[in-house]
Amino acid sequence: MTWPDDVRAAECDGAEFGHLAMPLGGIGTGNLAICADGGLRQWQLHNIGNHAGALPGSFFALRVSRWEPPLDEVRILQAPPRKSTGTPLVTDDVAPDWQRDLLSRHPGVARTTFCGTYPIARVRYLDPAFPLHVAMEAFNPLVPLDVDASSIPAALFTFLLVNDGEHPVHGTLGATVQNAVGWDGISPIDGVHAPGYGGNTNRVLRREGWTTVVLENGALPDDDPGAGQMVLAADDPRAAALTRWRHPDGFVAFLRSRALASGTPRLALAASVADPQRHAPQSATGASPQGSTWNAGLGVPFLLQPGQRRTVRVALTWYFPNRYVNFEQLGPDRPEWGRSRFWLGNHYATRYADAQDVFERLRRDWSALREATGAWTSTLAGSGLDDAAVTHFAAQLATVRSPTCFRAADARFFAFEGVLGASTAMWSGSYGGSCPLNCTHVWNYAQALAAAFPELERSMRETELEIMQAPAGYIPHRVIAPTYLPQLRGEPIGGPDQPALDGMLGTVLKTYREYRAGAGIDWLRRYWPHLTRLLSHVDRTWNVDGTGMLTGVQPSTHDIDLTGPNPFMGTLWLAALRAAERMAMLVDDGGAAAAYRTTFSTASESYDAALFTGEYYVQRLLPGDDPDLWPDYQWGDGCLADQLIGQWWAHQLDLGYLLPAEHVRTALAAVVRHNLRRGFRDFTHPYRVFADGDDAGLLVCTWPHGGRPAVPIRYADEVWTGSEYQVAAHCWREGLHQEGRAVLDAVWARYDGRRRNPFNEIECGDHYARSLAGWSALQALAGFAHDGPAGAYTFDRPETTVPFLAGSGWGLWSREGNELVLRCTRGRLDARRLTVVGGAAEYDASVDGTAVPTRCASSGIEFPDGIRLLAGQILTLAAR
Repeated sequence: MTWPDDVRAAECDGAEFGHLAMPLGGIGTGNLAICADGGLRQWQLHNIGNHAGALPGSFFALRVSRWEPPLDEVRILQAPPRKSTGTPLVTDDVAPDWQRDLLSRHPGVARTTFCGTYPIARVRYLDPAFPLHVAMEAFNPLVPLDVDASSIPAALFTFLLVNDGEHPVHGTLGATVQNAVGWDGISPIDGVHAPGYGGNTNRVLRREGWTTVVLENGALPDDDPGAGQMVLAADDPRAAALTRWRHPDGFVAFLRSRALASGTPRLALAASVADPQRHAPQSATGASPQGSTWNAGLGVPFLLQPGQRRTVRVALTWYFPNRYVNFEQLGPDRPEWGRSRFWLGNHYATRYADAQDVFERLRRDWSALREATGAWTSTLAGSGLDDAAVTHFAAQLATVRSPTCFRAADARFFAFEGVLGASTAMWSGSYGGSCPLNCTHVWNYAQALAAAFPELERSMRETELEIMQAPAGYIPHRVIAPTYLPQLRGEPIGGPDQPALDGMLGTVLKTYREYRAGAGIDWLRRYWPHLTRLLSHVDRTWNVDGTGMLTGVQPSTHDIDLTGPNPFMGTLWLAALRAAERMAMLVDDGGAAAAYRTTFSTASESYDAALFTGEYYVQRLLPGDDPDLWPDYQWGDGCLADQLIGQWWAHQLDLGYLLPAEHVRTALAAVVRHNLRRGFRDFTHPYRVFADGDDAGLLVCTWPHGGRPAVPIRYADEVWTGSEYQVAAHCWREGLHQEGRAVLDAVWARYDGRRRNPFNEIECGDHYARSLAGWSALQALAGFAHDGPAGAYTFDRPETTVPFLAGSGWGLWSREGNELVLRCTRGRLDARRLTVVGGAAEYDASVDGTAVPTRCASSGIEFPDGIRLLAGQILTLAAR
């Protein structure tokens, strides 16, 4: 059995790697997950996060028959669910009761294997009763830089059946789904019974080589939250349909009803003779009764002679346009809102008329979308990265397309911190989004969205500067939706109560990042007055003692207020000043540029002198006072994992060193030395357990030389993947490769599929946004930086082939003999300057073997005429 070579991951046993659950869905569309045992779980189509979402009656099955030697077997295409591992705060391996009941009544396959490079998953179904090989590929189109192609509400499946035996084999592939139109996405469904159901109808259409079942509910008002449509389709016009059934026994009987005639499968006859519905059990008729719905299934016939193979494509599309504010917004109670339910809508619903329209797009473009998706995954798979790196870097974009993120009808992009679930039940329940909305301090870490879909990240900046910013200049760290409502001004916000300073500093850095990613100078000019107003607020509020250091109460991502000079806020402040100076020069504001430069110089010297101990950077609190009198939630002489977060930012934006380079490297090495813990069996703390047993993980803060405060910084003893990725990427930038890899190995071992899901890195919720810092580690491995407006690319001299993603295309960077090679695998790469760190001083360049003019400059290799690489083209650099 063969598939395209655009997936690279070890094939995992479905039982041992029971936490593997890959989401299938587009940006802002909701999703379901294909799991390692072959089951479909985590149904979240209805505009609300529900990691335990279960949709009974939704599965695949296979009937396999043979005349001689005689055989007639039906298998549910799912392995028996294993007992949950009980890993703290995760539920990806929990099979719903309905699936356990189904497999107790009808046999599943003996076992499965799973492998995948997000968003492509492959499952093999292994059973001694099958005289053929059975496998399935599942995906949802993902094309970086193409938001439209990556925002399709669908799950696409391709089954591959191969008869490598000596006898003909025939049978029926079954696909079935529950009509969930009207469901609220939360209430438990008992078989086909749930609140919101009633009036559901299923109808069959046959056209263009496909059989489709359209699932609707005409009893619902158009503005009902559950109103919408679903489509189940298979690429065979002769597929039989069971449009209304209630119990799995009925669908299994349906599969067994596919009759034979004179030793020949009837459904293998000519289409003009075959009747797909002949011998099918009688479906119920009419709309479903109040409180209940129908299941619908398709049966695709096949006949395979020895050596033959058959593919069957199955599509599931959905359309639920009515997204409302169904989450608790932070801030004070607002009785003036009364009973209002604020409509947000879904952007995908402005692109498609209904689920049939979605399916028509897929029917036309399936092959092209699969090819474009494969162009991305094959770039990762074709690199020199190991399997773990390919799996985890590809999986970064799963969070972007989880219910953590959505896009309203007006095209504005919104995001929670994560999706409520097992890791958040202690404070805010199990359904919906965690910690709404567009939290600036958590999204300070996220880099994957900005790289893959820069226009969506740009939308977040526009919301911050147009909607959230107060006249005084500050920016609250959460937005209230819809955005026409009053924003959080002068009132407690929550997590922390006052506007987060790190979030505000991050807005400056992210605005410069978005400019470099292609937003353009006009866009930057439009928002420059907003940035100067923001920086003025920061300067007059916290830079008050003449040292350039920020002092006083500094609300932070740790959900508390830091005080005193500290490197966490300090390095973010230094990076923001550097970025502001660069932007001021771009918009011809020389006076502001000089002021930011002066403040930076003073602040950098002050922070280094005051906070560097010779080993790492600390927080200074009330010199001379008893530590017992310090405010709660500080870290003092501790070693904070994120103490150099601003320098991490600076490397990504080509801002240079914020503090002495040798001090930075020394402090970073100390972070790994002191905070990377191996083994948690004897480790107890009152916080959330993100690492346990024999895991390794980077602690938020440690006190290697004593002095831990009685009430230390909140979450000190937790392990945050976002901080781990930030530290690992920074280590790589500093040449601390061994330290960086040790941290990455710790994360990836915890999330290898055995006890946690690589497609779902958690913190305060599933699919947590801080984990999107992982993209910076991929960039760091290549030493990659990109300034789109300048046409400037920076790479390290490669030791292996590394993938990269720029603002208009992506490709591979490698060394082949004595030459350096830049390949464009999709889109285009426009370059006027290329810098090779650690490479030769001068190079001769050619594109597809044709020489191009170059000149040597202190900033790198310049291309006076510019160059453009299109997909498939190669730039070769030969050292002179």
